[in-house]
Amino acid sequence: MGKKMQAAKEKVEREKECTLEEAVGLIKELAYAKFDETVDMAVNLGVDPRKSDQMVRGTVVLPHGTGKKVRVLVFAKGEKEKEARDAGADYVGAEDLIEKIQQGWLEFDKAVATPDMMGLVGKLGKILGPRGLMPNPKLGTVTFDIAKAVKEIKAGKVEYKAEKAGIVHVPIGKVSFGSDKLLENARVVLDSIIKAKPATSKGKYLKKLSLSSTMGSGIKIDVGKLTAAK
Repeated sequence: MGKKMQAAKEKVEREKECTLEEAVGLIKELAYAKFDETVDMAVNLGVDPRKSDQMVRGTVVLPHGTGKKVRVLVFAKGEKEKEARDAGADYVGAEDLIEKIQQGWLEFDKAVATPDMMGLVGKLGKILGPRGLMPNPKLGTVTFDIAKAVKEIKAGKVEYKAEKAGIVHVPIGKVSFGSDKLLENARVVLDSIIKAKPATSKGKYLKKLSLSSTMGSGIKIDVGKLTAAK
């Protein structure tokens, strides 16, 4: 593995900045892990997330999904409970699930809640909040349209948020995906991030962009060519 990793790093360094298409090709060519690695996009933005009016945050449904099975939990009662189950939710409940989570159970990847449940769900803030699992109306996970929320998450809806340094990380699929699928997912994510540009952001918005696989090195993309094409 050491020799393979070194060879991969040397090839990436030789390539320097690539087009998005070249970067996807390199990601697939240089992948060597025995498991299906996740492909991650890192976008360095010209914003200061410490200022509330420059926070970049949003969601986007990847046309070809993430390649990962997502376990969805829904806090709902009555008709909405049935709606959630029919839409494919893995776990549905109310007080029973809240008690289970308070006891340490966290075997799910995303949580959705109807607005009337948030009074109870709020008790889990200290548990779910730090793990990024708290339902949030801004992200579409606090809603009465439970079926839509569950289906979108199952289909490949991903969330993104600028970190302190203004960097956004978004998974765009698996190495096993065809190049065309990775490219389409990547372009949809980029379009969403560009549309989320804060009005107060001045100067260059897309500063740096790179792709990497779970075990691979980051491959730099020529942002100039990318924005020119846009």
